[in-house]
Amino acid sequence: MTDFQRIILVHYHEIGLKGHNRASFETRLLKNLEALLAPFPVVTIHRISGRLCVFLREGTDWDTAVAASEVAGRVPGVARVSSGFKCERDLDEMARAAVLALSEAGEFSTFKVAARRNHTDFATGSMEMNKIIGGALCEARPDKGVRMKNPDVTVGVEVVQNASYVYARSVPGVGGLPVGSSGKVVCLLSSGIDSPVATWKLARRGAVCIGVHFSGRPQTSDASEYLVDDIARVLERTGCIARVYTVPFGDYQREIALTVPPELRVIMYRRLMFKVAEALAARERAGALVTGESLGQVASQTLDNIRATDDAVDLPVFRPLIGTDKLEIIGEAQRLGSYEISSQDAPDCCTLFMPRSPETHAKLPVVREAEAALSVERWVAELVEAAEVRDYACPAYKPRARRDAAGARQGGTGDPARA
Repeated sequence: MTDFQRIILVHYHEIGLKGHNRASFETRLLKNLEALLAPFPVVTIHRISGRLCVFLREGTDWDTAVAASEVAGRVPGVARVSSGFKCERDLDEMARAAVLALSEAGEFSTFKVAARRNHTDFATGSMEMNKIIGGALCEARPDKGVRMKNPDVTVGVEVVQNASYVYARSVPGVGGLPVGSSGKVVCLLSSGIDSPVATWKLARRGAVCIGVHFSGRPQTSDASEYLVDDIARVLERTGCIARVYTVPFGDYQREIALTVPPELRVIMYRRLMFKVAEALAARERAGALVTGESLGQVASQTLDNIRATDDAVDLPVFRPLIGTDKLEIIGEAQRLGSYEISSQDAPDCCTLFMPRSPETHAKLPVVREAEAALSVERWVAELVEAAEVRDYACPAYKPRARRDAAGARQGGTGDPARA
């Protein structure tokens, strides 16, 4: 145990480039961190000199501080996280804190000191601080070398108005913008590999993400719904998903399969999905739809078929993975922590009533003519009414009112209910 108070310095990059509205982005990030770090012994979080400082309770051990910093590093908007100590504006104390911080930095061979003062009422300048604290570190660790360019570890020393902060262990964050700073989107979320990654990418750009999962129920089991719940719990850890609507879609797929030409089934499924998602987006006051499509990956993801499905809705449709290949998406899913869940087999609407030879170059007049034989408006209303809701912990989301329904599946942060 140390007699210094442990801190976590949260650095950001893109937020720092903002103009007059920068404070609102910083406040949103601060509120997100306050909520997501609630399980840890956090005393308070303050804005200081272009970053956020998380103050941990005195006596907090190293393992707890590291666990808290790892959570902070996965929060969208955070570019880098540094673990260290708060101490007095005294060079001897700063040197002692630097020796302790360096001892907790992990394996390294070379280091340097990067000191700066944010207030000139502290008499010692940055260069002199570098020499004094660097000398103390060389004396404490004679087995390590000093390297000014590309060292293994940089010991940061920052002198502010009433204290100084010293740190050595720094890890990269996910970057981006804080969730809640870029509006709200509705994400078509399956139990597969792609759509969770697409959802996370939009959350990383500051959007509050509302998931819509189209289940093959009652034509298939509800296994995919449980996998989607597991995926949502992964996203929930860093506030990247707010709510998931589960839409029982199987009977409507069956009606489409019995009515339209087989080669157009997949396009009709997706047009109906988009229309339902758009209706739910209107309920949530969301500004766009999001899918996990990658150009040319499957039959429904050709340019012509993408155009044919986009034609069904007025909202913009974002496809953050459109130019990404499968191996890249798998790598992203592994980093996110959803890959193992998505790799489990589960019947869902994506494989239900699939034709042998789906259309790959759909023509809009043909698609619209085939759709005219369907009761689309009535179906959309029925599916929206049948949607089941499950809420998750997202600090930036204020749930809209919903009424409870008997017989709903239990689980999640909030119990699911009819929308």
